[in-house]
Amino acid sequence: MRRRTFLLLPPALLLAGPALSAPDVPAVAAPGRIARVRLGKADQPPKAYLDKRRVLVMRERGEWVALAGIALGTRADSMLLVEVEYGDGRRESRQVSIIPRGYPVQQLAVAPDQADLAPDQVPRYQKERGHLQQVLRTFTEPAPASVALRQPVPGRRSGSFGMRRVINGVARSPHSGLDIAADEGTPVAATAGGRVIDAGDYLFLGNTVVLDHGQGLLSLYAHLSAIDTKKGVALAPGAGIGKVGATGRATGPHLHFAVYLNATAVDPAIFLPRAGV
Repeated sequence: MRRRTFLLLPPALLLAGPALSAPDVPAVAAPGRIARVRLGKADQPPKAYLDKRRVLVMRERGEWVALAGIALGTRADSMLLVEVEYGDGRRESRQVSIIPRGYPVQQLAVAPDQADLAPDQVPRYQKERGHLQQVLRTFTEPAPASVALRQPVPGRRSGSFGMRRVINGVARSPHSGLDIAADEGTPVAATAGGRVIDAGDYLFLGNTVVLDHGQGLLSLYAHLSAIDTKKGVALAPGAGIGKVGATGRATGPHLHFAVYLNATAVDPAIFLPRAGV
């Protein structure tokens, strides 16, 4: 008898959107959230693509389901297509209907030299940005056993995902992660088992570690005061990776924690236990 495997989702992910619809009915998702796209039954896991990027595919209740990250900049009321390739050669597409979702806006007034990069820092920033974009496009097999994640450090969740800061009247990129307030030096643990695919010092993010959990599910930990691992190391869930700090462009000690699917930042709270649980 073939053993059937199931995808165990944390409560936040189960509540992230409507229940799975029939394959011919569009999935529904908001920017910064996850589209759960029903792919049907097949002997082998299908491959799914969004904007030509591989999408995480897992088994749920005897069927295959794609979990596609939807970029924060995606226009509401638009329609996306997830392309699907099956092992028997079939090619199909699934629609994702994008619905509106509001995120907070924070107005800040700061000294000009703190708001913008100095000219001599621009080349470093551009180099680091290109490198990080390449890292975040990592896609490896196999899929993770679960997408449920643990909070990497105890503390109050602040600096919410998706918040857009307007600095001196100029809108900046929305916040791509979740800030967790913690004292300097507090140990930071791997949110799930994975392999270190990047560890280094960034101009904005400071000391940063990126873990690959499989099939495009990545986690990022930034502003660390110390990094206690290195690139290529395989880590068990809860293994130490560094310590909370305020390196890079940070106003005080905290952990910037980000989660990516198909190279797209999505709200980390979707994967974590409810705050206070």
